[in-house]
Amino acid sequence: MQEKDFVTYEYKTVSVKAKDRERAIDMYESFGWEITGTSAQPTGGITISLKRDRKQKHKQELNKLERQAEETFDTINGLNQSKTRGASIFAYIFGSLAALILGGGMCLTMLIENNVPAFVGGIILGVVGIILCSVNYFIYTKIVAKKTKEVLPAIDQTEEKLANILEKGNDLLSAEII
Repeated sequence: MQEKDFVTYEYKTVSVKAKDRERAIDMYESFGWEITGTSAQPTGGITISLKRDRKQKHKQELNKLERQAEETFDTINGLNQSKTRGASIFAYIFGSLAALILGGGMCLTMLIENNVPAFVGGIILGVVGIILCSVNYFIYTKIVAKKTKEVLPAIDQTEEKLANILEKGNDLLSAEII
């Protein structure tokens, strides 16, 4: 009679943004996980299904490194989001104020009848509102560029830290002695 090799697995599912799919797959493979499938979420993310041998050598160390890698991965995503967060808030507020100025100019020209100074003032206010709305995008890009320049060294340093953690995990997978 032939004896079968029985392997028990542990399973895990992870949700990531679509743009982070490959990076997440590489990260989990460094800790012994095998990808069993991926599926798209309605929110634009990806669900990755994983499995790993329950009797994996150095499992505690791998789990510890995996948690560190996930925290570092989240830090990188947070730093990337911080590049545009402040600029977006500014752009929304500035754009709203510019639209209000434009609307105020329209009100002056349309609601106050037979008043030439109000008509001229409304046109001037409307032009100022249009200019402010147009300038908003350029201010936004300038703020994003400045913040990106500030955050880029931290992102590079964190990326290097993640690469080192992944190398340690991969080394543990190939290590023979505990």
